[in-house]
Amino acid sequence: MITLYGHPVSGNAHRVLNFLHILDLPFENTIVDLPSGEHKNADFLKLNPLGQVPVLTDNELVLRDSTAILMYLARKYDASGQWLPEDASVQAQVQQWLSIAVHEVITGPFLVRVKKLFNAPDGLAEAKQKTEKLFSDLFVPHLERNNWLVGEKPTIADIACYSYIARVTDGDFSLEPYPAIQQWLARIESIKGFAPMPTAVELGFE
Repeated sequence: MITLYGHPVSGNAHRVLNFLHILDLPFENTIVDLPSGEHKNADFLKLNPLGQVPVLTDNELVLRDSTAILMYLARKYDASGQWLPEDASVQAQVQQWLSIAVHEVITGPFLVRVKKLFNAPDGLAEAKQKTEKLFSDLFVPHLERNNWLVGEKPTIADIACYSYIARVTDGDFSLEPYPAIQQWLARIESIKGFAPMPTAVELGFE
């Protein structure tokens, strides 16, 4: 039995939730009460000593880190091999984008969103500048030539990068100047089984 420990505000948790739905896997979705600090309680720290979501358990296996979980699910449960192909060069390209998802996307779109949601304006201008550069220098040129981040079909690279880019608008950052990114997001949203990430309004933020 698969159990996902996460929270709707977390884009990292959404990556995993979305992929579980796309793979049509049965799982238990356990909400960790982040506002009350449940992720720092002793019981949760036994699952993840870092005190972060998501965590995924699959019988006796316990995994932290959203991209590691995506890789595990793709390798174990995707019989088609589409989401993490066997070819070494393709896997390396996927890994490049997974690295972007946990570094540049976090220092850009993630921070733009979280600073707005939690009213922490220090560093917001820098995060917006990093987001603009990331989009203009990397995502837009690539997506003007390609439908997906790697190859001719979606992979876990697309799933990993989607959540915080899609919800950067929660940080009053418009995607209107980036039609190639908007079209890519729409392609991901059209994947069978896709599970949307809640907006700030849906999460109860003003």
